[in-house]
Amino acid sequence: MKAWKTYLASILLSVGTGALSALLTMGNMDIYQRINTPPLSPPPILFPIVWTVLYVLMGISAAMILRSKTDFPEKKQKALLTYLASLFFNFYWSLIFFNLEAFGVAFLWLCVLLLLVVKTVFDYFEINRTAAYLQIPYLLWVSFAGYLNFGIWLLNR
Repeated sequence: MKAWKTYLASILLSVGTGALSALLTMGNMDIYQRINTPPLSPPPILFPIVWTVLYVLMGISAAMILRSKTDFPEKKQKALLTYLASLFFNFYWSLIFFNLEAFGVAFLWLCVLLLLVVKTVFDYFEINRTAAYLQIPYLLWVSFAGYLNFGIWLLNR
């Protein structure tokens, strides 16, 4: 497959996952205005901007792994499966948090997501360091989301 097709498909997968999740939670986004939030909580308008950038970076990173030449194809497969698992957890976190308002469960779910992102970074690093570095903003944002989610859970019990 041509490089641009790989990148386009990969970016569409990640951005599409986020867009579908946002679409399914759109009717419940107002809870962020109704609940108590911890210090350093950003304004709601920042979230879709940051997530869009992160999904694009995630897609580029995954495409780089897909196109990487390696003597260990099983490492590439394992890394991409871990990434796909993180997309799955990312998708459902929004539903758990916004639609169910299950803040404690969402925090635990987010902890699993964070572990998957860390594993993805390490797996990618063995294959393509640039792809791993492109995951760092995602790792930092999910960590920050963990802080926010935990604070919201504590402040709204």
